[in-house]
Amino acid sequence: LKDQFDNLDKHTQWGIDFLEKYAKFVKERIEIEQNYAKQLRNLVKKYCPKRSPKDEEPRFTSCIAFFNILNELNDYAGQREVVAEEMGHRVYGELMRYSHDLKTERKMHLQEGRKAQQYLDMCWKQMDNSKKKFERECREAEKAQQSYERLDNDTNATKADVEKAKQQLNLRTHMADENKNEYAAQLQNFNGEQHKHYYIVIPQIYKQLQEMDERRTIKLSECYKGFADSERKVIPIISKCLEGMILAAKSVDEHRDSQLVIDCFKSGFEPPGDFPFEDYSQNIYRTISDGTISTPKQEGMRIDTKTTVGKAKGKLWLFGKKPKPQSPPLTPTSLYTSSTPNGSQYPIFSIEPVHYCMSDIKTGKPRIPSFRSLKRGLVSYYFCLQGPALEDFSHLPPEQRRKKLQQRIDELNRELQKETDQKDALIKMKDVYEKNPQMGDPSSLQPKLTETMSNMDRLRMEIHKNEAWLSEVEGKVAARSDRRHSSDINHLVTQGRESPEGSYTDDANQEVRGPPQQHAHPNEFDDEFEDDDPLPAIGHCKAIYPFDGHNEGTLAMKEGEVLYIIEEDKGDGWTRARRHNGEEGYVPTSYIDVTLEKNSKGA
Repeated sequence: LKDQFDNLDKHTQWGIDFLEKYAKFVKERIEIEQNYAKQLRNLVKKYCPKRSPKDEEPRFTSCIAFFNILNELNDYAGQREVVAEEMGHRVYGELMRYSHDLKTERKMHLQEGRKAQQYLDMCWKQMDNSKKKFERECREAEKAQQSYERLDNDTNATKADVEKAKQQLNLRTHMADENKNEYAAQLQNFNGEQHKHYYIVIPQIYKQLQEMDERRTIKLSECYKGFADSERKVIPIISKCLEGMILAAKSVDEHRDSQLVIDCFKSGFEPPGDFPFEDYSQNIYRTISDGTISTPKQEGMRIDTKTTVGKAKGKLWLFGKKPKPQSPPLTPTSLYTSSTPNGSQYPIFSIEPVHYCMSDIKTGKPRIPSFRSLKRGLVSYYFCLQGPALEDFSHLPPEQRRKKLQQRIDELNRELQKETDQKDALIKMKDVYEKNPQMGDPSSLQPKLTETMSNMDRLRMEIHKNEAWLSEVEGKVAARSDRRHSSDINHLVTQGRESPEGSYTDDANQEVRGPPQQHAHPNEFDDEFEDDDPLPAIGHCKAIYPFDGHNEGTLAMKEGEVLYIIEEDKGDGWTRARRHNGEEGYVPTSYIDVTLEKNSKGA
């Protein structure tokens, strides 16, 4: 390599270029990591839910697991940022600094090599000049010697010419000797410098360049390792993130989610009843029994006038049935409240928005369960039109209302506990101020203490009011459960009490309200028709709260008044009742305590 200075120059330059090329590669990898982390964070932000009220927080295990996965993915993105930061600091930054130092060192070594080469070239020129001068003087001396010999042999030459030629010869010979000595000295000096250049200076410079190139290679090796270590350091944390995602996936419980759906939408309403039997064959027997539709009763069977239903709903008119009476209309604007003994306000609604549907449900035959569902939907829609949710959640189904009230009671209890702790702290601070007046004025705490006591009283009143509502709802739910159990028993009894024509039997132990039947009357085709007989009572109720009953079709009642129940609540919140004097109408189910009789005669 002693004569490969230019090739070494090119090789070291290639080494620096390769170092910078790798640094550029690391820089682009850092940008990829940063963009990847940024895109992951944007993805998490896009699908992460906004802050929502407490009631709207996700409760399903699948949703909670997904949000946990998003959190783990956000942590994973943070680790990608750590990788990018570590690569930028440990690899890319170090490479750029080392590249700058490498360029400076290479430049210095190449300058030293060029200087040594220039010095050697200068020595060679000096030696060459002395050589050429020596050669020229030798030729001049030879010419002077030839001239002297020619004049010395010439007989015609004078002695002066011969002496002059001899002196010229001696001068040229002397100058040739001096140039010879100078050439010898320059040659010896050049040989020495050349030996020093190729055996001492250049090897030393080349050795420095070699060490520099080896350090560059070692630095690249360290950067390769650092590049991998930056990734390997975050692998444990990334593994924990992935394990968290797996745990989130395992936490999904389909049974719990199903139970949450049940709890969320459970209304507490009773399911629709069975379809009544519709006997269309009774018209066949019209001519058999003196204009009556039903078959003649067997002798010895007593007909109870209080429980006969056929006359109440089944009279025939000239071209079919008598038009059914309309259910009480209910106006959307008739929203008012009635005071209760505990001071709370209960909303009372009329039912005009569902008048058409109610008329079909109350009097139409057959009873179609879809009408009942439609009626409930319209009532719910009517409640939605009234504005924000009511304070006692009476716009909700019983089960949902109970849950909401229980949640509010729990929140009020927590607030009451906070206020109680604050009151205790203020009392202790006041005692400290009284014992040590220099720490503060005890009277300054009195306004805060009074405010806290007031808040506690207000919270207790709120808790008492909500507990009263909760007790009412739980009582209604229990009553519904008892009524459902009673209806199940009565349903079994009803199977054997209808005649083929759909009329009622006279058995006192089996008389339960059934589907309306048609009975003929001797004067049913007269110009004037007699009024319907009253419906049989299926139970009784006691008014818990007073009800004004201003709307058409409703029945006013006083607190503690006892009424007959002639038609149950079908889920719309209204029960049909009758006074002792025969006045009938609808009353709110939540205002009465209902007791159904297994035997209608007992009512």
